[in-house]
Amino acid sequence: MIYDVKLTIDYHYAAEVADAQHALRVCPRATSNQRILSSSVKIEPKPEETHREIDFFGNRTDTIALWRAHRSLSVEMRARVEVERPAFDISRSASLGAIADLGLRETSMSPTSPAWYLGPSRRIAPLPALTAYIHEINGPSRDRSAGEAVLEVTERIKADFTYLPGATDVGTSVEDAFVARVGVCQDFAHVMISGLRGCGIPAGYVSGFLRTDPPPGQPRLEGADAMHAWVTAWLGPEIGWVDFDPTNGILADTAHIVVAIGRDYADVAPVSGVLVTTGRQMTGHSVDVVPLETEDVAAEIA
Repeated sequence: MIYDVKLTIDYHYAAEVADAQHALRVCPRATSNQRILSSSVKIEPKPEETHREIDFFGNRTDTIALWRAHRSLSVEMRARVEVERPAFDISRSASLGAIADLGLRETSMSPTSPAWYLGPSRRIAPLPALTAYIHEINGPSRDRSAGEAVLEVTERIKADFTYLPGATDVGTSVEDAFVARVGVCQDFAHVMISGLRGCGIPAGYVSGFLRTDPPPGQPRLEGADAMHAWVTAWLGPEIGWVDFDPTNGILADTAHIVVAIGRDYADVAPVSGVLVTTGRQMTGHSVDVVPLETEDVAAEIA
């Protein structure tokens, strides 16, 4: 499936910003399931310095510096992306009893090594009550497929938690979201990651976009009007990493467009950095994901 994607993020400041430095992770990344046909980032006011690099986890990062006083900042990203996700037979994954040991035995320290995704990270720490919740979902058997168990967790979070924009914010802790059983995609992803790691299953955080308009006859997915977040779980050396969307209770499919992957939100925040100002700031963002017909794209190229 080919999509045209547009993301706009705006900041408005109560007082002038004297100077600022930001790291942007807003462009879709190339993966084995995703090809970037084009991408661009427009920033207003125009930065005095720009630098592009790929971070440790493989995410495109645009670092900018603004030395002139400004009262607002606008980031606009446009991209054309082709997404193809193969069908996974998750029943063929390693067992729950074997998965943690297999992850710990991995000797690679590459960005995709499960070793990076087993322990605590900046936004995620073990919670005994959450680990117990995941164990209760999975049942006592350690012989069942880890893939099937993770999908069951995905479906239960969808059933047990209420999606309610505004009920939480970017700083809400995993514990608060778990106790309240309410939040948005970031909260549900953090809850699921913390619980899976507590059970020995390597899990990471994925930020990205969702197809805005579903195919005819299919329900509209929660979170399609904003940047979305879901979970990637390591299911053993044969299958590797597979993406699960706890907000919608499904395996990620061609409607999911990956921007960045990390241990938690702190690794993949669309905009991070420092600035010098006083007073409050307001921010907002919008997302538009438009599916294209392959024939139309071919005609444009011709």
